[in-house]
Amino acid sequence: MSTPSKSHGRLSISASLKPRSLMEDTPTLKGAWKAKVITLFPTAFPGVLGESLVGKALQEGVWSLDPIDLRIFGEGKHRNVDDTPAGGGAGMVLRPDIVAKAIDFADTGDSRADWPVIYLSPRGKPFNQAMARRLSQTKGITLLCGRFEGVDQRVLDARQVEEVSLGDFVLSGGEIAAQALIDATVRLIPRVLGNSESVEEESFSDGLLEHPHYTRPTEWEGRTIPEILLSGHHANIAAWRKSQSEQLTKERRPDLWRAHNADSMEDQELSDAQTTAAKAGKKDD
Repeated sequence: MSTPSKSHGRLSISASLKPRSLMEDTPTLKGAWKAKVITLFPTAFPGVLGESLVGKALQEGVWSLDPIDLRIFGEGKHRNVDDTPAGGGAGMVLRPDIVAKAIDFADTGDSRADWPVIYLSPRGKPFNQAMARRLSQTKGITLLCGRFEGVDQRVLDARQVEEVSLGDFVLSGGEIAAQALIDATVRLIPRVLGNSESVEEESFSDGLLEHPHYTRPTEWEGRTIPEILLSGHHANIAAWRKSQSEQLTKERRPDLWRAHNADSMEDQELSDAQTTAAKAGKKDD
């Protein structure tokens, strides 16, 4: 189990399995959102998370990343972490006792609502923008990167591990999926991106796909920027972008379009009910 962190002003200091000579000189601001990643390949991190605005925020301590080597908790001379599947079959399965040790080491003492533990799995609940927003509002997350055939179900049940999938496909391990999930989540944290409006206007933020984008040159290979975007009329531009978003969503993601319409109808029904109640209240007066 890790040593409880101690606050020193705005910075947070805590014990680590990594030797100080291997640690980068990166501050962690007090209360910063944190991602702990249990993996057999800790050197795969930060990877692309160390680049661009997300990487800059990591270096500035706005959020922090703590890769935890699962192999450390293995048994025997070769630090074994897996065994053959019960009932037979191909491949190997990560052992529950080994995985439990790693999860317990990463445990912060917070509830699963404040600090979710997530196993990246193709059979999990689909990851989407709403989930990224939920995770960005927690204190942090612990991600378990699977390998081989998977993880013993008992440890997932015993440690209240949430299974999450990035899509209907299979990867060799959870490391790539973990980086994608972290990136989608971290960019929603205040101060990570320079322009908060860009987050609000992105795909899925209002249940629709994002509208097309254009920039200079005005004409390229015979193709021109739509005139309305050059008009300077902000209301008309906003209406055009909304129309484009709706059209793209209808064509490419009918599932999102149906959900969007259902939400719009519920909002309208709620608004009508509130209006009716307000009128009734005035009559009573």
